[in-house]
Amino acid sequence: MKAPLLAARNGAARGAGRAPALHDTETEMKERQLRGRGGMLSLSTIMAIVLLAAAAIAPAAVSAQALSLPEAKKILAELDDLGNFPGKDYSALFTIVSEKPGEKQSVTQVRIFRRDAKKQFTILIMLPEVNKGQGYLREEDNVWFYDPTSRKFSHSSVKENLQNSEAKNSDFTAGSMAEDYDVQKVTEGAVGKYPVWILDLKAKTNEVSYDRLLLYVRKDKTMTLKEEAYSVNGRLMRTTLFPKYITLEGKLLPSQILIVDEINKGEKSQITMAEQSVEKLPDKVFTKAFLEQVNK
Repeated sequence: MKAPLLAARNGAARGAGRAPALHDTETEMKERQLRGRGGMLSLSTIMAIVLLAAAAIAPAAVSAQALSLPEAKKILAELDDLGNFPGKDYSALFTIVSEKPGEKQSVTQVRIFRRDAKKQFTILIMLPEVNKGQGYLREEDNVWFYDPTSRKFSHSSVKENLQNSEAKNSDFTAGSMAEDYDVQKVTEGAVGKYPVWILDLKAKTNEVSYDRLLLYVRKDKTMTLKEEAYSVNGRLMRTTLFPKYITLEGKLLPSQILIVDEINKGEKSQITMAEQSVEKLPDKVFTKAFLEQVNK
């Protein structure tokens, strides 16, 4: 998910109206049935519900209006625009709940700070307590990991997984799929009840996390519902679902992301985003000194 937090815009060329949060879809009906009277759903149950809805992927009948490659590239550029905030800063609190077979459910919480105009980001780990104060910082093309115990910085990468989750550092950063990927072809299908364009993307560079992506984008508006990520040898690595969105600065941003590890079966993570903001941040937030100071 190079743009990993893919967004969608409310409006315009391919349809208008409010963002389809989970309650706008068949998924919410299934969720209410299983929830009962005030009961809480486990991550496994949530994943099962959403995967059930998303599994209804069937080739659609050939449409009289096929999508051309130039039009597909335009959609890709729109997705980039929706996920980026040039000229503004972005911050949010991300909570990542992960499950692995035979292990207790783990919770990671991080503060994300982004300055897209300069491709800068800072990630500050809040939970688990044992990792509190650790962080990541991007300065130009360098990604640093800070360990408050040793008080040292070491080189990292946007391709690395964040803590013990299925999420990668690149999932929390701004990016440009239009710059990093070529659209190879476009097909049609459906995710649940929604007709989608399926954009088949091939990486232009080895700097991205995945060599090939399949994006399932709603036809009526620019909104990604599902993403499949593949390795260089064509193996499906992970499936990502986007069941909930919020509106921020006129753009639709995911407020929940579900990531399924397709290699290590049974491993999955749910990411919930809260306190999303585009308020101006102090320059010091994007420095090594900031990570050092928050641990004093």
